[in-house]
Amino acid sequence: MHFETKVLHAGIEPDPSTGAIMTPIFQTSTYVQAAPGEHKGYEYARTQNPTRDVLQQNLAALEGAANGLCFSTGMGAVDAVMKLLQPGDEVIATNDLYGGTYRLFTKIFAPFGIHFHFVDMGNPEKVKAAVNAKTRLIWAETPTNPLLKIIDIAAMAEISKAAGALLVVDNTFASPYLQQPISLGADIVMHSVTKYLGGHSDLVMGALITNSDSLRERLAFIQNSCGATPGPMDCFLALRGIKTLHLRMQRHCENGAAIAAYLSEHPLVGKVYWPGLETHPGHEIARKQMRDFGGMISFTLAKDTVEAAMTFLKNTKLFSLAESLGGVESLVGHPATMTHASIPREERIANGLSDSLIRLSVGVEHVNDLIDDLSKALKAV
Repeated sequence: MHFETKVLHAGIEPDPSTGAIMTPIFQTSTYVQAAPGEHKGYEYARTQNPTRDVLQQNLAALEGAANGLCFSTGMGAVDAVMKLLQPGDEVIATNDLYGGTYRLFTKIFAPFGIHFHFVDMGNPEKVKAAVNAKTRLIWAETPTNPLLKIIDIAAMAEISKAAGALLVVDNTFASPYLQQPISLGADIVMHSVTKYLGGHSDLVMGALITNSDSLRERLAFIQNSCGATPGPMDCFLALRGIKTLHLRMQRHCENGAAIAAYLSEHPLVGKVYWPGLETHPGHEIARKQMRDFGGMISFTLAKDTVEAAMTFLKNTKLFSLAESLGGVESLVGHPATMTHASIPREERIANGLSDSLIRLSVGVEHVNDLIDDLSKALKAV
């Protein structure tokens, strides 16, 4: 079955009781049992919900995997993965990492005795050098947030298997339409469903996908025990959004390509970070492991100051200043003061995240209107 068909049909059947083509919202906290322990597969909604079950099956199919688990937030999904570890275990993570993930690693799990190495994963040799006998997990984002670095997933899989460690890939920026890490050797794929999968800025959710039944069992135990499960309404909204994922991603990519080309030629722009540019250091790997290059773009201003960035942000109209990404509407953000404010400035600068870096989530509006909006904001700078 082709991807475009999977988004509509994989794991989804008409409701057997009514024939409804849309999966119903099972808005219930509990389920009636005929006798103690005699039920229809559902006992309590934290543990199981039919709407969530359908979404989990659909997400697994989109990633070409056997198992999917949904969580109330993306961070809830990351938290569940970290709970697979024990004090003394070590994790290798990319040094260009979503600020919320970095905060969870360093502020929550590091005090529990889990040690983290933040490494430039664009160079597999640096990852190999960081591996030791205590390495239990390798955490990769690709493309990364916010510098759009590309990590060779197959190379990371080879390293992780040699080390006896799990490879987890945060696939949020690409979505399963553009990239499927399981097929490249990843053990677990993580998504902030809030972003491209939901696609309409109206839900918050996370997901983990794996081919391993044993990992699925361990993660499901954590999901149920810790309770970070999504409600049925959000699961319904995610299923609704996924039905147009392939159509939306095509437009995100088309608009992203045009805007990246425009910014690359503008005299007031410094560096442009978009893996579709041939000048991008990860371009060839992106071509190998991605279907297209996505709608996320970051760039610096020629005048590399926070003040210049603030002026730009105050003068966009169609690009709304907001956290998050991946919705149909275009968003703009300033990582240094928003999504990555939890990372110390000296560490942020050392990793290339400058004071003027601006991140765009390019939406599905007409590209000429978006370019005109950016042009006016750049003139104000």
